[in-house]
Amino acid sequence: MPLGDIDKIAEETGFSGVVQIDHAGEIEFAKAYGLANRAYGVPNTVDTRFGIASGGKGFTALTVLSLIREGALTLGTTARSLLGDDLPLIADDVTVEHLLTHTSGIGDYLDEEGDWQVDDYVMGAAHLLTTTEAFLPLLDGHPTKFKAGERFGYCNGGYVVLALLAERAGGQGYHDLVRSRVLGPAGLTRTDFLRSDELPGEAAVGYLEGSDRSNVFHLPVLATGDGGIHTTAGDMSKFWRALLAGEFAEEATRPRHHVPEESLRYGLGFWLHETSDIVILAGYDAGESFKSTHDPHTGTTITVLSNTSPGAWPIARALMS
Repeated sequence: MPLGDIDKIAEETGFSGVVQIDHAGEIEFAKAYGLANRAYGVPNTVDTRFGIASGGKGFTALTVLSLIREGALTLGTTARSLLGDDLPLIADDVTVEHLLTHTSGIGDYLDEEGDWQVDDYVMGAAHLLTTTEAFLPLLDGHPTKFKAGERFGYCNGGYVVLALLAERAGGQGYHDLVRSRVLGPAGLTRTDFLRSDELPGEAAVGYLEGSDRSNVFHLPVLATGDGGIHTTAGDMSKFWRALLAGEFAEEATRPRHHVPEESLRYGLGFWLHETSDIVILAGYDAGESFKSTHDPHTGTTITVLSNTSPGAWPIARALMS
């Protein structure tokens, strides 16, 4: 795709966000579009921080893998062994590996096969969701959908459960575990968990589709294991280089399941191209959308971040086709 076409697509779709393409750290294209804050007319810049929704699952997976390396967990550790009496509807044979690969079969508090829209109010009292433990009432009461290991079934709640298991095995809060085990070692100084009700000036406010209303009541006030961390295009390029040079690359990106309905494969927290070695993180939520791919053979990273939904997808599809 000619890079000049990016401006055309951005104009046609009203894109608000950042597009960056780099080859082995050399930036080929980086441009910001639209407003980070519409009320005050603050423009997005290439350094603006955006929420990445389910893109955060990759960070959760790497945190869990670091605990496995230390022996605090194994892929075969059962959720029940750490949950105790919490979440009694999770089957006794559900393991960390099942949760990482979306094959646990547990009922999902954000069931993507359910009858709801991305801009619906599905979080209840979003302002109470400031810790992983605070999600327990949301996670509880959802019947098992299928037997553990039977098939792939994308499950947001499974990654919140992983955050709970990481906290209980690691003896530290989930956010600090991610900071110390992933963000710090990778040098991601512009990536962090930001409260939606006190975003810093360099972070983009998320806007609902076709509206100037923000997403502050639609998402947890502080994200946890299934998504919502904030980052920049520059930090995503750093992230991919650190991941592929690190000790967890092979384990995290080894294909575990083919997902034909998405024309993709899945590893541990990462989507994988159907036929090549390209690794993908993607997310789509109320007021935020994101896709970032890395080709380990060419060293090419393409990142599209947007503070609308599904703002990132038209450009991402064009660039990554």
